[in-house]
Amino acid sequence: MRRWRCVFENIEDCHANIDRPDLEIDENSVIVLKGAGPVGYPGMPEVGNVDLPEKLLKKGIKDMVRISDGRMSGTAFGTVILHVSPESSIGGVLGLVQTGDYIVLDVPNRKLHLEVEESELVKRRAAWTPPEPVSNRGYTNLYIKTVQQAHLGADLDFLVGKSSSIVKRDAH
Repeated sequence: MRRWRCVFENIEDCHANIDRPDLEIDENSVIVLKGAGPVGYPGMPEVGNVDLPEKLLKKGIKDMVRISDGRMSGTAFGTVILHVSPESSIGGVLGLVQTGDYIVLDVPNRKLHLEVEESELVKRRAAWTPPEPVSNRGYTNLYIKTVQQAHLGADLDFLVGKSSSIVKRDAH
């Protein structure tokens, strides 16, 4: 299924614009939320369960395809593709997606494809700049600089392989 994308750069952009009456979106669109991954938010909070636009809810639309580098609560529902990795905030392909791009979503064949010419992606990648980090000091800065991507478990890189599964003391 080929669908037009409506892109939000971060959750604040989404909250500020999702219910705008002039937002170019319909039930056949895909909502894309960037900046919700381990580095971008930071921390990969449960913000991937993006609300549907009010104007579509009023039409009786109850679900749309949503794509994000974040995650969502287990109590949320709908057609969502989450944990996109590498995330938009570090230069993953999701960071290059723009409103109006088309995507092919083929669930049976496990295919998600951005229909943008490679030459255009090269231009976008060259022009891309990472978003400003939310902090440049303390634990948050340490986290941003060392967290791994979602497909690797979003663990801090300096902790990987440093412990075992053996519990040496009582755990309660």
